[in-house]
Amino acid sequence: TPWWNTLPYRPLVSMEIREVFAINLRRRRQAARLSQEELAHRAELDRTYVSALERCVYAASIEVVDRLAGELGVEAADLLQRPKVSVSRKKSSSAPPAE
Repeated sequence: TPWWNTLPYRPLVSMEIREVFAINLRRRRQAARLSQEELAHRAELDRTYVSALERCVYAASIEVVDRLAGELGVEAADLLQRPKVSVSRKKSSSAPPAE
């Protein structure tokens, strides 16, 4: 089962900060083409801890967020940034024309 199937579904804007961090951590790690084990080694953490962070099992301290961000070459704030949500409105064909 993919890890994201273990998280309860919520719209992106109402995600808990741990979920936001977990998604951003995984995306950044994969973009850097690092395994959990390699990232953990570089950040001087246990591999299972990185796995648990990506699954929202644990909450990371701000120091851990900063260490992981440094090893991924991003700012700590980037790992805590909620995804931007674009709102698109469809025009209803049944709506009367504006006068």
